[in-house]
Amino acid sequence: MEQATVAELQVLLEGVPLPNERSSLLKYALHEGASGEQVALLRRLPDRRYDTIDEVAEELASVQPSFERKAHSPREESGAPPGGDAYTQARPESGQVRDLDAVDGG
Repeated sequence: MEQATVAELQVLLEGVPLPNERSSLLKYALHEGASGEQVALLRRLPDRRYDTIDEVAEELASVQPSFERKAHSPREESGAPPGGDAYTQARPESGQVRDLDAVDGG
């Protein structure tokens, strides 16, 4: 379904009192001279209450990305303090780039 068709339906529904049920949205659209295609779109809506015209449009042609949260398995703790050896030093060189050759002894 084209976004333009849904957008035209949104314009047609601009004056409808909200929140409202699907049946009332359909009656309003018919009163406003909805086309057969627009009536068919409204009939496809789930029969529930809609709080905004955008909710109606989102139900017909979703534009929001789906959100999938992946469950991460917990990792075993290492037992080492956060920050490694720097955690136990009185004055660590925090935020500075360390000379890797000096650390490795090379």
